[in-house]
Parts: sequence; C-alpha cells; structure tokens
Amino acid sequence: MKVLRAGVIGLGVGEQHIAGYRAHPKGRVTALCDISDAKREMARERYPDCRIEADPEAILRDPEIDVVSVAGYDDSHAAQVLSALREDKHVFVEKPLCLYPEEAREIRAELNRRPHLKLSSNLILRRCPRFIELRRRIAAGDLGEVFYLEASYNYGRIHKITEGWRGRIDYYSVVYGGAVHMIDLLRWLTGERIVEVSAFGSRIATRRSQFRYDDTVVGIFRCQGGAIGKVVSNYACVTPHFHELAVYGTGATFLNQRDRGLLTVSRDPDHPPETVPGAYPGAQKGDLVASFLDEILGSGTAEVTTEDVFATMSVCFAMEQAAKESRKVKVEYL
Repeated sequence: MKVLRAGVIGLGVGEQHIAGYRAHPKGRVTALCDISDAKREMARERYPDCRIEADPEAILRDPEIDVVSVAGYDDSHAAQVLSALREDKHVFVEKPLCLYPEEAREIRAELNRRPHLKLSSNLILRRCPRFIELRRRIAAGDLGEVFYLEASYNYGRIHKITEGWRGRIDYYSVVYGGAVHMIDLLRWLTGERIVEVSAFGSRIATRRSQFRYDDTVVGIFRCQGGAIGKVVSNYACVTPHFHELAVYGTGATFLNQRDRGLLTVSRDPDHPPETVPGAYPGAQKGDLVASFLDEILGSGTAEVTTEDVFATMSVCFAMEQAAKESRKVKVEYL
C-alpha cells in the first residue's frame, strides 16, 4: 500500500490531526499551514521535518499531497474543502463541514464528480469508549425500544466566543460548533433518522459582548421511527465542558455522568443502577484519522463516512433554520 502524504491547514486542533496521521503506518505529514506568525514559528520548532506555509493554497495546490486536513476557522472550511476536492485530494475536515446548505450542495456535487475521493469530519464522540459500550447495549436490546433522548453540549468556555475568533468572523453558529456533536452522537447511537426539528435560541449571556449570535440553542426533534428528543448547545453555561446525555428506553435508562455512566433497569428506588464501563471522554481529537486513511487505502471503512457528514449537517441546517424562524422545519437531507 502507498504512503499517504498529508497537509494540515490550521494548527489549533490541527495539531491533533498531525498526531493522528503519524500514528498510522501509511500516514505521513509533509506540510503545515497557519495564518498566524506565532503558530508557524511554533510549527518550525515542533515539526522540523514539515514544510511550513502561510498560504493555504500552497497546500491545496501541491500535487505531492494526497490528503488535506481543514482545521482553520469555520468560515474558511467550505472554500478549502472545495479547493482540495478540485485538486483531487481527499479531505478530513473539522466540524462543521460548512456554514450554509448551498455550500454543502456544492461540496456534494464536487464529490459526485469525483467518486474516488473520500471526505470525513471530526465527529469525535464516536470514539468515546463509554458511548461505544452504550451503542453496543442499545443494539443488543438492553435498553428495550428507545423512545426519548436528551443531549446537551455544555461548552463551559464562554470566553472563546466573547473574546476569541468565533465572535470576530462574519457568522458563527453554536449549532454547527457544538450541537453537531450531539446530533451526530444520537444518530450514531440509535440509527434513527431525524425528520423534523423545532428550535429556539437566546443570547442573554453574551448580549454585551462582541458575540452577535445566539449563545444557546434548544432543539426538539422527531425521528422517523417515532422517537423524540432534545438537543441543546449551551455556550453560556457556568459549568466545565461536558456532554450531557440521557437515553430512555422501554427497558432501561442511561445517564452520562462525569465519573461514570449509569444504566437504570428498574423503577424500584431501592434497586441501584448499573455502571456502564468505559472512559469518558477517553479519546484524542486525532483518533478518527486512522479509519479515514484505511478507507482511502481500501483496507477499511471510515468511522465517520461521507454520508454521515452530510446527514448530520442536514439536521444541523434544519435546527439552525428553526431557531432563526421560531418554527418547525422538516429536515432536507443533502
């Protein structure tokens, strides 16, 4: 099998992509890019074997690069993904894939023109050992039939929107930045197809800051199979970062806590819940890279497939629209 040469754009979370490529026997990072002088200087010291660039186009147009990681600011993702695909490169993109449905349609069309290319996104909660065990138990029927789900992305780092780049770019969505993880997690855990979303947003906590968008959004959704649920993206919360999760089935209820997962199998208050084993979060942000490279090489399937990326973004677009218009929106799958 050939060695896959990778270029990484954006050296925030992109550094963890580097670790993911280097952990794969057929992955080799050859070029790095960041618009920050300080980040480039850091990269020269930390990655002396890599070429360091200030212009993303130097990586996107390099014929020697097979795979591009897009990990810069959210408003740069769509253009860089499209540029990479047009240069015949596979793409691993940080969430979100893009910011607008029309961008997603353009990316989809480009992939349809180049069916040999692979695309994935860093929806990392699929790698959490505790959630992997929960998914196994749901599939085994241990929870019975799932009828209700709750998932909250409690960001716990409000300064990143009131002071950081998220508040300075032309458009930022806490749905695309946070709820995307919880929506993907619920889809992956249950296999349910979300068909309808209602949502509301607020910006009480950040109204006197540079941040101009909703800092908290609550969505209520309905699944094709009849289950219902709630997803919250809460960037304003006064709590540490945490992924709240509750899954209610006809036979048991799962609750995620910081130190353990709990599975309640009885309505008797004297019957203690079981502990669901597995670390939380227990995953590094480059851990999905390996399966993506395996898919490119034809030796496996990406844990987050191209179809997964578009399905999760389709629900996110519906939730964002529902919050902006304060109405129910049917999910249009792209």
